[in-house]
Amino acid sequence: MNIAVLGFKGGVGKTTTAVHLALYLQQRCAAQASTPQVSLLLDADPNRSASRWAERGSPFPVKVLAGDPTMSTPGGFQHTLIDTPARPTPEQLSLLAERCELLLLPCSPDALALDALMLTVNALDRLGAKHYKVLLTLVPPWPNRDGAEARSFLKQAGIPLCHHSIRRTVAFQRAALEGVCVNQLPDPRAKQAWSDYVAVGEEILS
Repeated sequence: MNIAVLGFKGGVGKTTTAVHLALYLQQRCAAQASTPQVSLLLDADPNRSASRWAERGSPFPVKVLAGDPTMSTPGGFQHTLIDTPARPTPEQLSLLAERCELLLLPCSPDALALDALMLTVNALDRLGAKHYKVLLTLVPPWPNRDGAEARSFLKQAGIPLCHHSIRRTVAFQRAALEGVCVNQLPDPRAKQAWSDYVAVGEEILS
């Protein structure tokens, strides 16, 4: 499966999502694979956030390749996650829609992120790309209702949503600083954060 993690706004967990879903798919599918490397993470964002994340934690458990959204990727990988530029060009967006089975759109539950999300959705609709899903990220804990209100808004707009969301936690910042995934941190909150991505990964594979 080729999955592009994309959106027209930074700071919504795009790189975090690409890194953790790549690791989830690596762990989930490695036992049945004939090669040790199952997942490829293509860092197509000019900021190279995913590459720097992996370099800080070398050796990183997932193969990370820096490039751009239009480059061809090496064979031998069962899954490819593409961390895209914050604002892909129309040509890049069209190619990603053509080559990927799923376009995953992370979005935090705030007005600016939702505005940018609607621009992304409109651009995909103009391309006739319907194979996208929104993943709500950075969802604050209860009793804050921002996540529930954003989900309700998107459902009323008829926009496809992942059933599961990613909760807001400082564990993700710590993981990025240490160059690891949250499941490697000795922190109960980190284990909860990892369980969110496991749930999203299972949903994608089902």
